[in-house]
Parts: sequence; structure tokens; C-alpha cells
Amino acid sequence: MNFKIHRGTKEIGGSCVEVWTASTRILLDFGMPLVNHDGSEFNFNEYKKLTPKELIEKAVLPDIKGLYDNTEKLIDGVIISHPHQDHFGLINYIDKDIQCYLGEASHELIKIGNIFTPQDIHIERPNYFEKGIAFQIGDIAITPYWADHSAFDAYSFLVEANGKSLFYSGDFRSHGRKWKVFKWFTHNAPQNVDYLLLEGTSIGRESKRFKSEEAIENEFVDVFKQADKINLINTSGQNIDRIVSIFRACIRTNKTLVVDVYVAYILNALKGFAGIPYPSTEFKNLKVFFPYYTSKSLTNAGNKKLLYQFKSFKITKDEINNEPEKFVVIVRPNMIKDLEKIANMNGGNFIYSMWEGYLKKDKTKEFVEYFTKRNFTMYKIHTSGHADTVALKEMIEAIKPKHIVPIHTFSRDEYSDIFSAPIVKLNDGETVTIN
Repeated sequence: MNFKIHRGTKEIGGSCVEVWTASTRILLDFGMPLVNHDGSEFNFNEYKKLTPKELIEKAVLPDIKGLYDNTEKLIDGVIISHPHQDHFGLINYIDKDIQCYLGEASHELIKIGNIFTPQDIHIERPNYFEKGIAFQIGDIAITPYWADHSAFDAYSFLVEANGKSLFYSGDFRSHGRKWKVFKWFTHNAPQNVDYLLLEGTSIGRESKRFKSEEAIENEFVDVFKQADKINLINTSGQNIDRIVSIFRACIRTNKTLVVDVYVAYILNALKGFAGIPYPSTEFKNLKVFFPYYTSKSLTNAGNKKLLYQFKSFKITKDEINNEPEKFVVIVRPNMIKDLEKIANMNGGNFIYSMWEGYLKKDKTKEFVEYFTKRNFTMYKIHTSGHADTVALKEMIEAIKPKHIVPIHTFSRDEYSDIFSAPIVKLNDGETVTIN
């Protein structure tokens, strides 16, 4: 068995790993880059009119024979670890006859992204796997391991062929709401794997233990307890762990959580996969707001019917305006026009609950300034979606790999200072044959 990291040995994002035997070839993830070669932010809008050949020449697409529309023998399967664009964002370029393997909930989230965002990703031949159940592609066996991550429906993979093995960590952590999943893994991990491809997103940042989602929930509670203040939260609509933390904090402080139709649609679509809150009579303190921009976009795209399914749980600007202290509202920049029509908006709490790196973006800066100019008190309440050093060491101890390969990291040179197992530092495109 052989493997090659096409992108990810020296950067976070754009993950793509090829694994092959004499008769079978697969890819683990096919993600959109996050950075250019010079370290600047990657913007796909600069490339989207180019052909696959031109994208390969510019190193946006990896040069993989049989992956695109050509006469080579096609790749036998592409496996997606989770629904973050840096792991699936280039999937549109694969040949339509290639089988794609992913979790069913991951596919649902990708399809929702097509409805509510500029994303336009279509998986032509989906195959759904289940955690813990091995499946076969040619002579390669793949076992998905459910992972604790900020993305819903995330997995790591054990890949085996011809008596050899590698473990692809994907993105994971041990301090989220699925921390028990990682705890279970440490007692049931595959042993003596030949190569562990270990994500190192957090390496080079803080070395201390990251805050748990339970701690994040408690911080929300402390803020929500303040009297006579509306609470506005900027967070990712697809970070279900965070939505649950916010909802639980609302329950504990007798607040009503207000989500926009985008988040409402996500929660409703995922309710069959996990015990999460969603707009219904069962969750009376969860209401749905219909922002002008989102509603107009859905209507113009012929999706107006999506709005009607949440009509029974609608809350208006007037209702929020009459008793703002009773509400916790998840907000985003395209809701500014709606927020301006809520009279009692000054002097509340604005909670930023995402990666702080986004605060450097002009759009996010303008959004934050909108609230600071209105005398809002700003709080930063967040924890990483990735493993801290303790969790990385726990995975290594559980698997006991013969070799560790840095991936999904800007700090591969630091692996040797942190981990005791042999570190194999590869370059993008370098082949490893497991003997």
C-alpha cells in the first residue's frame, strides 16, 4: 500500500491524500485551499472561470491522473471526512462517474450550503457510510471512526490493504460535546498502525488545554444573567455544538433563543441524526427570525416554500423590540438592515463566538464596529474545533503508530519536540510505500 499527501504537509486546509495498491486508488478528502503559496488568503473567485487543466497548472487542483474528465482509469472512490469546505470544496471537479463516500448528515449540510450560501457543490454519486462499519473499495478496507469536532458528522479513518495500515485523523478534538466519543476511541483505537496522519492545526498556538463546550455554556450563562440587556451572538450556523451550548444557556437563564431561517433549516434537517433542539412545539423557547436578505434570496431562487415551514415559530422585530432582555439572537452581517429596525438595540451584549482570525476581515470588523458604536459590551466566548496537544498525545498513545506524519498544520517542525514516536516529515506530492 502506498500513500501521498497532495496538499496539507505544510498548511492548514485543502486536505487531499491519495492511497493506492496495485489495483485500487482512493482519495481521502478533496478540500479547498485556505491559503496561497505565499501564505495569503486563498480566494477561489480569482480562479473559478479557469478550466481544470489551468487550475492544475496553477496548483489549485492537484495533478491526479484519473480524477478529472480524462481517459485514464478513474480513481475508485473519494472519501469525505466532514462537511467543512477545506475538506470537500473541490469535489465539483471530479469526474461524474467517480463514487463519493461520506456521512449522510454531511451530505445534508453540503446541500443546505447550496441553498443558503454562494456555494454550489454537487455530489453526483454519494455512498453513505456509518461509524464503526468497515466498507470496501477494491482491495482497500476503510473503517470510519466518529470524531468530536466543530463540524457535525466528522470522521477519522482506518485504511487497510495487504496487511498494511494507515490512520487518517481528519479534524478532531476531545473537548466538544462529543467528548465521550473521543474517550471511547482511546479505549478502542486500532493498534500498531503503520502510519498515523495526524492533524496539527493547534500546534504552534496555545499549548494549554482548550476550554470545553460545557465551560463555554457556563460563560454564556454568566453573560445572559445580566439584567435588561439583549444578547446578540455571532457564531457559525453549522457549529451545532455551539448552537446547543447557547440553547442550554438560554434554558438555564429563562431566555428565548432566536435563530434565523438558515439555522432553523439546519437544525430541522439534522434532528433525525442527533438529539438537538429544532423549531417545534417541543422546544418552546426556540423561535425563528426571517431576515430580509435571506428571505429575498430564497424567494428569488424559487425556494420561498422553505420559509413557510417555520411560520408557526416566527418571531417579529416588534416582539423582540418590546422585551429585548428576554432574547438571545444569533446574528450575522447580512442581518444589519433587520437589526436597525429594532429600536431598543443600544447597550446590549454582543458575543463573538468564532475563531478570532476572522476578526481581521474587513466585513467582520465592520460588523463588530456596528455594535461597539451602539454601546454594546463585546465578549469573546469561543473554543477551538481542533485537538489541543493533550488530545493529540492521547490519540498517539491509543494507536501506538510506528510513524507519525504531520498534516493539516503550519508547524510540522514542532512535532518532533512534542511527540516521541518517529516523525516523518513529507512534502506535498511525495510518495510513501508501506513495506
